[in-house]
Order: sequence, then C-alpha cells, then structure tokens
Amino acid sequence: MLMFIGSPARYVVHGVRSKSLGETAAATSTQRLSLIAGKYVGKDDPVMIVRTQSGLPAVGEVLEPFTFAYTVAGCMRGSHHAPFMPVSVEHAHPARFDGPPRVVALGLQIHDGRLIGPRDLFADPCFDEARHQANLAMDYLRRHGPFEPHRLPIEDLEYTTMPQVEARIADRWEPIGAPAQARGGTPAEAGKI
Repeated sequence: MLMFIGSPARYVVHGVRSKSLGETAAATSTQRLSLIAGKYVGKDDPVMIVRTQSGLPAVGEVLEPFTFAYTVAGCMRGSHHAPFMPVSVEHAHPARFDGPPRVVALGLQIHDGRLIGPRDLFADPCFDEARHQANLAMDYLRRHGPFEPHRLPIEDLEYTTMPQVEARIADRWEPIGAPAQARGGTPAEAGKI
C-alpha cells in the first residue's frame, strides 16, 4: 500500500472506510481537473472530510500529520513542488509564487442532526513550527528557480502552456548530434535551437 500511495502523482486515496463500524471515516475530492477537462480551466483545490470520535480517531490524531510541512505539488498553477502550510482561515491567502499551498481545518459538531461550528482548528500556535518549516522549505525550493525538484517533472505538469510553446517553436528543434551541414547550416550552428 505504501509503495502506491508514496507516488501521489499516480495514485490517490479517495476514501477510508472503518471495518469495525462499516461506515465511511474519510472522503476526498482528489480528481485532477486537467484530467477531467483536458486542460486547465480553473481551480481544483481538494477537499477532505474526516469523521472523528465515536469509534474513529480523535480530532488530535487526525490533525497530528499536519505538524510537518510535507512537500506537495500545488504551487504556481500546480506546476511546482512546495510545502503544505497549515493555517487559519484568516491566513489562507497564498501570495508567494501562489504558495506555499495552504491547508485549513474546520471542526464541526453534529448535535440533534444539525452542524454546529465551525471551529478554526489550525488557528492554534501548536502549528507554528509547521508554518516555520513551510517557510524554510519554500525558500529552499524557490532558489531552484524553474528547475526540478522545484518544478514538477514534465510528465506531471498539469496546467502548463508547455505544449503550446513546444508547438510554436517546433521548427527550431534539432536532433542532438546531427551534423550542421546535414541540416543545411554551418558547424558553428550545431546544437543551437
């Protein structure tokens, strides 16, 4: 299982079901819009709903993974890696290179069939260290500029205009190592785009 979910560009968990309760414990909206629409047409920010308590994990257990700034794809048109930053709703406005990607957690109670809340769960100083880690990681990744590992590998780029740019300059591409004279040029022109 870890081998597959360790490749998030290819595999995702859509939901978790409790064997003992026979009920859904977590559900995600993980579809990539580019795979649905064929091109970038708007936002596709994921949402996850997790049930807690009553035979399921406690709220604190569900939030604990967010004390580390994991690197995810989702910065600047989804084309760059950046750290996940747990923030309050008030701070959920990414600005630096459209990042770092923000994650908020809203806690709701069910009482007499009604939702009570929400409570802003990441508006808590306990997540300050994760936010600090995210800023340090963002500094490190941004210093790579347009190169990997900051930018996603070409096969994982979802929202890029790369196919249009490649088509526009297609007549300027040359095979590596082809003699310039065979292309009708001079040896000095070999290797130029």
